[in-house]
Amino acid sequence: MVTTHSLGFPRIGRKRELKFALEKYWKGEISEQALLEIAIELRAQHWQDQAGLDWIPAGDFSLYDHVLDTSFMLGNIPARVSGLPGSAIDNYFRVARGRSVNDDSASSCVNAGEMTKWFDTNYHYIVPEFEKNTCFSLNSSHLLEQIQQARETRHQVKPVILGPVTYLWLGKSKDGTDKLDLLDDLLNTYAQLLHELENSGIEWVQIDEPILVMELAAEWKHALRKAYYQLQATPIKLLLTTYFGQLQDNLQLACELPVDGLHLDAITAKDEIAKVIDWLPTHKTLSLGVINGRNIWKTDLSATLDWLEPIAARLQERLWLAPSCSLLHVPVDLDNEQRLDTDIQSWLAFAVQKLNEVEVLAKALNHGRESVAEILQENYVAITSRKQSKRAHQAAVKARVLEINEAMGTRQSPYHQRTVVQRKKFQLPLFPTTTIGSFPQTQEIRQTRHDYREGKLTESEYRQAMQNEIKRCVQEQEALGLDVLVHGEPERNDMVEYFGEQLSGYAFTQFGWVQSYGSRCVKPPIIFGDISQSQAITTEWIQYAQSLTEKPMKGMLTGPVTMLNWSFVRDDQSRADTCVQLALAIRDEVIALEKAGIRIIQIDEAALREGLPLRKSQWNTYLDWAIRAFRITANGVKDETQIHTHMCYSEFNDIMEAIAQMDADVITIETSRSDMELLDAFDQFQYPNEIGPGVYDIHSPNIPSVESIIHLMEKAAQRIPAERLWVNPDCGLKTRNWEEVKPALRNMIAASRYLSSQAARNAG
Repeated sequence: MVTTHSLGFPRIGRKRELKFALEKYWKGEISEQALLEIAIELRAQHWQDQAGLDWIPAGDFSLYDHVLDTSFMLGNIPARVSGLPGSAIDNYFRVARGRSVNDDSASSCVNAGEMTKWFDTNYHYIVPEFEKNTCFSLNSSHLLEQIQQARETRHQVKPVILGPVTYLWLGKSKDGTDKLDLLDDLLNTYAQLLHELENSGIEWVQIDEPILVMELAAEWKHALRKAYYQLQATPIKLLLTTYFGQLQDNLQLACELPVDGLHLDAITAKDEIAKVIDWLPTHKTLSLGVINGRNIWKTDLSATLDWLEPIAARLQERLWLAPSCSLLHVPVDLDNEQRLDTDIQSWLAFAVQKLNEVEVLAKALNHGRESVAEILQENYVAITSRKQSKRAHQAAVKARVLEINEAMGTRQSPYHQRTVVQRKKFQLPLFPTTTIGSFPQTQEIRQTRHDYREGKLTESEYRQAMQNEIKRCVQEQEALGLDVLVHGEPERNDMVEYFGEQLSGYAFTQFGWVQSYGSRCVKPPIIFGDISQSQAITTEWIQYAQSLTEKPMKGMLTGPVTMLNWSFVRDDQSRADTCVQLALAIRDEVIALEKAGIRIIQIDEAALREGLPLRKSQWNTYLDWAIRAFRITANGVKDETQIHTHMCYSEFNDIMEAIAQMDADVITIETSRSDMELLDAFDQFQYPNEIGPGVYDIHSPNIPSVESIIHLMEKAAQRIPAERLWVNPDCGLKTRNWEEVKPALRNMIAASRYLSSQAARNAG
């Protein structure tokens, strides 16, 4: 009999219950106990949603981030928080966001942990910190509590833990220590954890080592061997889990490690299944991730059974079925959607539906296709409907793509000539200040947009409300003294969804929320067809904002690669083809802004790095079409139009050449949490254009001091010439409130003016 299980389930709840509970707790509106009770209720609901599986996961739920949970379970807590007053949950949130619920004094506010992307997804994790004297000390109480609660459902429970080698890989050495020097102590702690799980009656443990799909140096492969040969002394059964890619040169290693089972992502690594079956010892279980855990299209169940049935006949009870990865990356339940187009909804499957697909496949394998004949027929109709739909294809879009030429991706003049023209036009001071685009989205703004969508406001009333908010944003920026202003984006629900709503080929959900980090959720739109733009999207709002000020107003757009990577993308054509369609649509908007008199235009590519394949050998192919798409978008303007781009929470040292090829006049990046370390890559590469290193961590409620900003910018000026530096936050301000934003920006501007005056004195 084929066994079914799940690698993990979305944490946020059908209606984002976790998000709202966290935010109420941080505001002091509910107690710690109330927050924990909501977490208990959510876990119970999630296990009920997975009740049809043979094994349910425990330990996949987190209040903020599962990597941070692992750090706290292993006792790897930064020294800057370990001595502060309060409970363990206080310190947990201090690392996550710089403060806890009762931290009003400066002594209790700390630097939050660095945050970056989880492999090639839009999920952000808190980076573990390591030093030479790092020691590990097990505290498994939270995991054991979840296991105990899961057992009350009367289902078989499979704890989920992050593997020790991947944990080290994901972390950062703060003092130059070789992370692998910590492996022995870490393995002792993991062995202790496995013994505790065994003593609590656990039979199987899912241990995630996703770095097995990456190119690994010999010492990391050795670390994996060492880890699992040492951990095999524990009688508990280990299911070694990989996902997001192929094993390739690590295939033999993964098959030979002394564990009891191996999970393979059969969506991305389908071609490796036969090799894995041949290599895998006959006493080991093989788990196949046969349902895509990262996209929202229905699985072709009949086609999947065609290749699964021979495998099931060969492996029999050794075969387990699951989604390809944790379902953290998809929305919870399609049944919540009441307004989706009927045809499009019939093509989709969210987390709950994906687990149903796993169950159907297992039933067909265990009892024959006739046992699920009606479901297979319904699935066939939906799959065929999508394949034959004419809504996905526009001949005019495809024809325009064929007309793209090299000149469309090239600026009129090189940067060193453009910058002379731009500096003469804008007359900006040294260390000019700006923001990344959005300003606080208050409850009133969100309610206004909601009321307009529900027909409770006329278009005239809605436009007046948005103009009033834009006017407020402009006045606040002028009062603060910012050099380059933005309109604040009150009309935008999301930087991708807003633009997608104006383009053909997109569909949108009501409740398709996915966790990005902590309480931050995004609702990725769905690209189901060819992309085109029929009319200008942003010019009216930006022109109105520009009419209110003599200072330059920056137009704000989302770039094609980010539009792609932060959407659920069609799988019936290549991502590169979809991206170039997006590039042409956004290029039209860039040109429209320039014609409207806007001479500074920011094209955000926050997700450029995120789309990189996990193996470097595949990077060039991706970067070639991604950078080409950005250049097609950006380079139809005159020299005097200054193009900005923004990227957040990524490492850049190994893709600097590609970033330089984007040829943006100004790039803004996150550096506040990394203490300007990211600028090392720009310095070593001798990046030729202008840079705005983020000095205000907008993911924390903490207000940066003037002194801290000066310190960061002085470090930046050691790497980048002062005349090419801008001063800005590290991301948009929509998630913050005005009470935090105004003093933070005031300090940022004061620091800029100090630096400018110091530079003038030094020059004199």
